[in-house]
Amino acid sequence: MTMSLTQQVITIAMVVLGTMITRFLPFIFFPSGKSTPKYVQFLGKVLPSAVIGLLVIYCFKDVRLLSGSHGIPEILGVVIVVLLHIWKKNMLLSIAGGTICYMLLVQIVF
Repeated sequence: MTMSLTQQVITIAMVVLGTMITRFLPFIFFPSGKSTPKYVQFLGKVLPSAVIGLLVIYCFKDVRLLSGSHGIPEILGVVIVVLLHIWKKNMLLSIAGGTICYMLLVQIVF
């Protein structure tokens, strides 16, 4: 299935429009001279932890402890992330280290 030139132009225009709207709306709704509403401040405090929790649940949803590799690569990857973060307090290093460890375990060991 291929798109015609008109469909391609419309698709690109919609992507640009969507991107511009998501970039400009916060400045329209929350101008710099006005204080940020309390509920937005609350969401700014609780949503990062909620998103991380959802990502952890999503990553472990298909792990089978009673078959295959028994979840060992996943658990070791998480342990590496936690240890690196406690040690270096660098999020990028923690995520990269855990991901590399997990991928090596899955590709080479298990």
